[in-house]
Amino acid sequence: MRAIKLLILSITIIANTAYAQEKSVTELASNAEGSSLVLPQIQVVPIKDSKNKRNYELYIELPEEYSENPNKAYPVLYYTDAKWHLEMLSGATEFLLEDIILVGISYQLDINEDLKKEVGAHVSRFRDYSMKKHSNPEIQAKYQLGQANKHLDFIRNDVITYIDNTYRTDPNSRTYFGYSLSGEFGAYILLAQPDTFNNYIIGSPTVKGEIDYLSELNTKFGPFEASNRNSSLKANVYIAYGSLEDETVVEPIEEFVKLLNDRRDDGLVVLKDVIDGNHSTAFPTTAVRSVAWLSSLMTHVSTEGYDISFWDIPHLNNAFVSTTPEDRKDGISVDTLAVNSNDQNAIMKLSQEIFDGKHGNYDALLISHKNKLVFESYYKKGRINMPHGQASAVKAYTSLVLGRAIEMGYLTMEDLDKPLISFLKDVDPNKITKGAEKITLHKALTMHGGLTIDRDTWKDIENDSVRLKGQGLVQTLLEESGPITKESQTYLYGNFNPMLVMTVIDAVVPGTAEDFIKTELLDKLGITNYKWSNHMSGLPEAGWRASLMSRDMLKLGHLVLNKGKLNGEQLISEEFLAKATSGIVKPTQDWMPKDYRYGYFWYQTLVKVDDKSYNTTFSWGGGGQYAIVIEELDLTIVISGHDGEDKIMTQISEIVIPTFAKH
Repeated sequence: MRAIKLLILSITIIANTAYAQEKSVTELASNAEGSSLVLPQIQVVPIKDSKNKRNYELYIELPEEYSENPNKAYPVLYYTDAKWHLEMLSGATEFLLEDIILVGISYQLDINEDLKKEVGAHVSRFRDYSMKKHSNPEIQAKYQLGQANKHLDFIRNDVITYIDNTYRTDPNSRTYFGYSLSGEFGAYILLAQPDTFNNYIIGSPTVKGEIDYLSELNTKFGPFEASNRNSSLKANVYIAYGSLEDETVVEPIEEFVKLLNDRRDDGLVVLKDVIDGNHSTAFPTTAVRSVAWLSSLMTHVSTEGYDISFWDIPHLNNAFVSTTPEDRKDGISVDTLAVNSNDQNAIMKLSQEIFDGKHGNYDALLISHKNKLVFESYYKKGRINMPHGQASAVKAYTSLVLGRAIEMGYLTMEDLDKPLISFLKDVDPNKITKGAEKITLHKALTMHGGLTIDRDTWKDIENDSVRLKGQGLVQTLLEESGPITKESQTYLYGNFNPMLVMTVIDAVVPGTAEDFIKTELLDKLGITNYKWSNHMSGLPEAGWRASLMSRDMLKLGHLVLNKGKLNGEQLISEEFLAKATSGIVKPTQDWMPKDYRYGYFWYQTLVKVDDKSYNTTFSWGGGGQYAIVIEELDLTIVISGHDGEDKIMTQISEIVIPTFAKH
C-alpha cells in the first residue's frame, strides 16, 4: 500500500503543475479498455444536508491500523473539493501523518443537471464556499452564491456529527483543509464559527473583495482579552499562497493574515508560508507542507528539519503527559513517578488544567526526584526536542558560567569584591564616571551596580556597534553614567549588570566567552540543541535571548542540586554556588513576591508545607521559565512558559512540592 501511495503522491505532484481550481477536471481518453482503480481503504458514504435537503458523499479513509486499536481515538482531517484533493492528501498523510482519519466532502450530487452539464460536476462549490451574494443579478440567479453559512451548518450538524458518532475520533483534533475558493470557505469558518475546527489549512484563499466582511466577522467575535480565555479564537492556522500569484490575489491574503495577527491572541497561532509557483502549481507543495505542519501539532516531538520561530509553533492539540519518561540517551536518568494515587491524580489534574490554560500559557512541566526524571509533560508550544526561550533565566545561567571560571582558576572568590574595572584592561580609567571602582562583581551579580544612565541618551547610543564592541560597552556605560555612590548602588533590576559580568568573563577566560560557555558548560552537560544570541557588543547575551530545551534546563537544575558536581567532577565552584543560590539581598520591585530574595542572579524563597518550610532556589525568566531546586527534598522542577502574568509558582508550591514533602 505504501508503494501505491508513494506513486500516487509523486504522480499527483507532477500532474498538478497544470492544476486549476476554477476549471473542471479534464477527462483522459484512451483507446484501451480498462477499469477504474478503486482504493479499498476509502469508503464512499452518502449523506444528506438535513436542513437544505441536498445530497452529498463523504470519502472516508481510515488509518490502516484503525481496527487493530479499538481503544484509540484518531484526529480527523476534513477537506472540501474532495475529488480534487483526495489523492494529494491521501498520499501526503500516508507518509507524514499516518494516524489520521480523512474525510472528503463531495460537491452536491442532485443539483440541476443542465447547470452541471454546462459548468461541471463541481458547480455547487461556487454556492457552498462563497460568503456573499454576487452583485450581478444574472450570475447570482444562476449560481446562488453566498451560502457558505448554510454549508457550514451542514458540516457542523450533519458531517461532523456523523463522523463522531460512527468512528473513534479525537474531539480536540479536527482540521479543515481548503484551497482557492474552498480556502476562502476556510477563512469564513475560522472567523464565523472558529470552534468548528482546531486547525485550519487555508491555501491561496480567494479573499479578494472579502476583507471587509471578514473584518466584520472578526469584530463580531470580539477582541482578544488576556483575562478572558473565551475571547480567544483558539486555532492553529496555516496560510499559504504561491510566490508567482498576482498581486491582486496576494495583497488581500496578506491583509487577512494581518487581521488575524492584529488580534494579539494567545490562543491563535498563524503561520504564513509562501510556496514557489503560481496559483495552480503551488497547490501540491502546499498540501505536502501543510500536512507536515499538521503533524507537528499532533506530537510533542518536533518534526525533523521543521525550523520555524517559537511564536509560529502551533499549539499541541493534546497534552503529552508521562509518569514514566522515555530514556532518550541524553544524559538524563529516568524513573517512574512513585507517589500515592491521590498525589499522582493531583499532579495529573494540574497538568490538564495547564493544558486547558487555567493557569496561563505554559509549555512544559518536568519533575525530577533524586536526579531522575519521573514526570514529563508538554503543552501548547512545548516540544521535547525544541529549544524554548529563556528570557531572564539566562542571568542565572550566566552566574553558572562565572562559577565555572572560578572553579577553573581564572577568578577567585576574593575577586568578587574587587573593582570590576580592574579586570578590564581596555577600559580607560581617565574617561569614566566618578566612583566607578565601587562596582564589583558582587555588586553587579546582586543588581547593585549603581549605573544611572539617561534612557534617551542610551537610545542614541545602543546601536553603535563600533563604540560598544567588547569592553567598549563597559567603557561607554561608565562614561554615560552619573557618579557611582552608596545611594546609587541600590537594587535595580535590568540587563546592564549581567553584561558587566559577561564582559569580565570574556576578559579573563582563554579565547572568548562564547567559546567558554560552549566548551566548559554546555558541551560538558551534553547541551547541543540551543540558541544563545549575542549582545550588540558582540559578547554573548547575559540577561536574556537564549533558548534551551526543557530537558537541558533540568541538567542545569541538577548541577545546582548536586552542588556544582557533574558525574563526580566539580564543574562549578561549590563555594561560589552556595553563595549564588543564597538570599543575599531583597528585591524591591512591586511585581515580585515579598518573600523572594536574590543571590547571584538566582532567586530564593521558603515554601511552607504544613508546619515545615523548605528552602527553594530557582532561576526565573519572564513568561515562566524556571529551574527550581529544593535540596532537602532532592527535587528539581522545570517549567517552560510564555505567560504574561506568570503565576504558576502558586500551583507548584501548593501541589507539586507537598507531594514530595510527604515521601
